[in-house]
Amino acid sequence: MSIEVRSVSKTFGTFVALDDVSLRVGDGELVALLGPSGSGKTSLLRIIAGLEEADRGTVHFHGEDATRRDARERRVGFVFQHYALFRRMTVFENVAFGLRVKPRDERPPEAAVRKRVTDLLKLVQLDWLGDRLPSELSGGQRQRVALARALAVEPKVLLLDEPFGSLDARVRQELRRWLRRLHDEIRLTSLFVTHDQEEALEVADRVVLLDRGRIVQDGTPQELFEKPASPFVLDFLGSVNIFRGRVENGRALLGPLSVDYPEHPHSESAPASGYARSWEIDLARDLDGTSGFLATVRHVVVAGAVVRLELDPDDGSSLKVEISRERFEALTPEPGQRLRVTPRRVRVFVEAPPRE
Repeated sequence: MSIEVRSVSKTFGTFVALDDVSLRVGDGELVALLGPSGSGKTSLLRIIAGLEEADRGTVHFHGEDATRRDARERRVGFVFQHYALFRRMTVFENVAFGLRVKPRDERPPEAAVRKRVTDLLKLVQLDWLGDRLPSELSGGQRQRVALARALAVEPKVLLLDEPFGSLDARVRQELRRWLRRLHDEIRLTSLFVTHDQEEALEVADRVVLLDRGRIVQDGTPQELFEKPASPFVLDFLGSVNIFRGRVENGRALLGPLSVDYPEHPHSESAPASGYARSWEIDLARDLDGTSGFLATVRHVVVAGAVVRLELDPDDGSSLKVEISRERFEALTPEPGQRLRVTPRRVRVFVEAPPRE
């Protein structure tokens, strides 16, 4: 079942939550809506679900206009961040709830309800906890119950609003891998909201990045990571260092850096910024080299396989660098030490001229 959003806008008072947003989710896709707080991702999800009404635009399911249908008619499964389980019902009864409150002529027989719930609890690997209350479960288990309950009514699409946001980091990692495996098994068209870029890149087939109510890039995780469309995308998807300066005569002159930029061969300069991810930077003890620039180590954090360093270049800026544990042991950097810094890759963005 495909989802299509056409030119949807939504305001709350003077706040523009969505500004002419169009999006298509193909049949069987798992798509992430990613963005900072206030970017419009949850508003978009709720409009698709029928829980919120757009000011303008339409929502289509499999080519049919569903804009005027209420949430029940859209047959959408919705999973909330905070589970929303019934505290006095067992796990089994929570999952069965949606089936048992169907209109009498649509309600399946009790034997079919029990089979459906049992199968779903096996699917989410919780069949051994059917008689427990939600209070007796861990956060990760409760979220899996919430997912099973959403699937019980056989929705056409599955919508998840920051489903792992209230869980600790380790449980989140386990559950997102589990969600990806589950999706590969059931292939239900799914759309989930997250502000965690690592989660979106790891789980989704496609990532839709929003900012200030607009889609700023839509593509596969690899496309967003390797070919960011703007400085915002690059900055949002990881730790980056920004070098400000200008481009002229085929060069980008960015503070302590000078790199080729053939896209601007003119002698007239234009303001620009260079972006280097923290793990795309080499460090060396060679203070007499000609590449890169010198900086002083300010702080070193040794944690696991990656070592993080903060350095102070001579121009007064600050630099973040990540190196492997093996490289750290070979280099043994210490606070106060001078090192040569050479970015392996610098992405240059020329600033757009001001509007007249």
